[in-house]
Amino acid sequence: MARLPLLGRLRGREYAAILFGSVLVVFETLLTFIIAFLPKPVIQWFYDRSRSVFHIIVGPPVPKTEEERLSDRIRRAQDFEKLCEIFGYSFEEHVVLTKDGYLLGLHRLCLRRGEPPARLGVSTGKPVVYLHHGLLMNSEIWLCLTSPERCIPFVLVELGFDVWLGNNRGNKYSKKSIHHDPNSTKFWDYSIDDFAWHDIPDSIDYILNVTKEKSLSYIGFSQGTAQAFAALSIHPPLNERINVFIALAPAMSPAGLSAPIVDGMMKASINIPPTQKLAAYAHLYSFASVKSVVHWFQIMRHGKFHMYDDEVQPLTVPRGSHRPSGVTSYAPARFPTRNIVTPIVLLYGDSDSLVDIDQMVRELPTHSITVTPLHGYEHLDILWGKDVHRDVIPHVVEALRDCCVGPDRLQQEVKMVNGAHAIEPSGYSTPADSLADF
Repeated sequence: MARLPLLGRLRGREYAAILFGSVLVVFETLLTFIIAFLPKPVIQWFYDRSRSVFHIIVGPPVPKTEEERLSDRIRRAQDFEKLCEIFGYSFEEHVVLTKDGYLLGLHRLCLRRGEPPARLGVSTGKPVVYLHHGLLMNSEIWLCLTSPERCIPFVLVELGFDVWLGNNRGNKYSKKSIHHDPNSTKFWDYSIDDFAWHDIPDSIDYILNVTKEKSLSYIGFSQGTAQAFAALSIHPPLNERINVFIALAPAMSPAGLSAPIVDGMMKASINIPPTQKLAAYAHLYSFASVKSVVHWFQIMRHGKFHMYDDEVQPLTVPRGSHRPSGVTSYAPARFPTRNIVTPIVLLYGDSDSLVDIDQMVRELPTHSITVTPLHGYEHLDILWGKDVHRDVIPHVVEALRDCCVGPDRLQQEVKMVNGAHAIEPSGYSTPADSLADF
């Protein structure tokens, strides 16, 4: 008797499982067909009865707290604009054309909550701060916090800063080029080198041209710090246009491949409340090129902060391929980070496996560096931890006051509204008991 190539290898219970699964599929298809012809009131009647039975079995639903409702609202926010609306802030959208033809989205927060709007796209006379996100992220990661007092951009705009938030080429807000279609491989042919040569300096030039300021302050998170290290090292004039570089969870040469970078980004300790995770994780990832991720693995493999290695090399080197002296015939160019002149403030978690602070300090100039460890903090804690308004933001504000242009233009203190108690379904309110001094 002929044996079927696939079915002939199956056992009796496997045939039974296939038959049972097929019956369920047929039943589901039949049920879907019948429901399609039922009136909506009938469908709603069955839904209500099944819901009642479900609640009898598992118990009545637990009402959500205000914090949980706010968290869910942030999670469902479609974009940067919706996140701003939740907390009552207006914003501007700008587009930067890089020298190699990519169009980058910039977001600007320059008005305090409730401040009367002025002309858009012009100088406000306020000190300028630029924030840049990490790997596989976009500008939304700065705003998706469950209370404005823990949100760096909102705190800074209330203090009187003109706050700008950048985006890397290829991500949600920068997926366009005048030369290449985003569906083409050429569009995605970029690495950290391109962020450093074009995205960072071109964005900063645009911002300073709009604001008419001589310099701005730079705040980066994770890869956003690596891009600044690289850009400042290869563009000496850029050091005069950045008055201070504040590096949150700084990345330059992660300590080996034992903790993959994407896994490390997702690490989060109990410093981050469950409601904050629910709100923020939906905004965590955005588009990036494979080449930019490969670049990180090259850096980790060599243990050096270098430019992209275009020479294809095997992961395992055949025996006898090394010279007897141990000297290699080729090495990718390193970013000359010791040439950086801009003052640097490093804020890192002492539990962050992606930060090798000792190696990093050795690769930076010895002048004008401040290093501050944060006890118990991991990588994402510095952005979304429950105590960032106490442990992180004061260091950021202090550094900005010390180094920004015209600190006398800033407000001395600011009262922030605790978002967990201030968000109502109809909009934003400010009950007296929800104010907290920053």
